[in-house]
Parts: sequence; C-alpha cells; structure tokens
Amino acid sequence: MLALAALLVLSALPQHATPQSSSREILLEIDPAQSKVHWTLSTTFHTVHGTFVLRKGTMRVDFATGEASGEIIVDAASGNSGDTGRDKKMHKDVLESSRYTEIVFRPKHVEGEITMQGTSTVQVHGVFLLHGSEHEMTVPVQAELNADHWTASSKFTVPFIDWGLKNPSNFFAKVNHAVEIELELKGSLKASNGS
Repeated sequence: MLALAALLVLSALPQHATPQSSSREILLEIDPAQSKVHWTLSTTFHTVHGTFVLRKGTMRVDFATGEASGEIIVDAASGNSGDTGRDKKMHKDVLESSRYTEIVFRPKHVEGEITMQGTSTVQVHGVFLLHGSEHEMTVPVQAELNADHWTASSKFTVPFIDWGLKNPSNFFAKVNHAVEIELELKGSLKASNGS
C-alpha cells in the first residue's frame, strides 16, 4: 500500500520541471534502487515499522494542464516488518499478496504552484489499486526538480481496513484502521513529445 503512495509523489514531480522546449509534457521515471517506501502501523501495545519495494514507475505530466498518466508499481510481496510470523500473516490474511501481487498508483492530475527549479508543494490526485479494488486518492507531495533529475517526499495514510482488507486485530491487540506511509523518491526526468 505504501508503495502506491510513492507513485503519487512521482506524478507531482513532472509538473515542477517545466521544459525550455516547446514540448508540453514531462516524462518522469523512478529509480527503484534510490527510492524507499516506509510504513508504520499502530497497535495496542506497540508500533510496527516496515518497508515495501518499488518495482518500477513511469509517468507523463502535461505541465500546462496538470493532467497526468502512467503507472507506479510496488511489489506487494515485498512488505517486510522484520518479524517472520507477523509478515506471514500480513501476506496471507491481509494483503493476500500471492493473489494480488502488485500495489499500483495511476496519477490523473497534479494541483499546486510548480517551481521550475527548486522545491514545490503539490497535491497529486489519482487511483490507488490495492487488493483488487480501485480507490480515488489525493496525496500531498513535496518535490524538488533540478535539470534532468528530481527528488520527492510524501506522508499520507491508507485506510486499508475501511477499504475492505481483513482486520488483523485479535482479542488482545487492536490495530489502527489506517497505515501511515512515508515515501522518499528519486529519478530522472526529461521533456517528452507525447509519443
């Protein structure tokens, strides 16, 4: 789930970098090796921290209109909290990652004032695909565009239980209905002819 959030962040970045050419679009590519997806889940007795792995992500953004397209994909089976038993339950009972292997974010629109060089704060609207269901979502993103590369960060919550995933709570330990996601993204960007 967290990984999807990362996808949202990326879509905001392209708008920040307005090309000097006549092209109306920016092509944003995520570097999975330099990007991180962290998640935090509060329970009755302690807070669980974990990660997901980004598989890939490519996005086009029309810097004139804010319209966006593309896909950011996270490996659902990569979810890891450092506890084998807990992670096995997460993958088997909650995420069902052997069946729903990917968590996907498809950006649709970016809102906010964009700075060609430097830092900008925007809102990225899109569709979050989790556990086989699509959910409209808006994520706040802080991005910095510089020439041919970018970095971005975002913090948001995913209400996974309200979205229909199994509640992992038991008689003794209650789990928060939403997981907190924190993204750190890096990648390359360039002007695109839209082809």
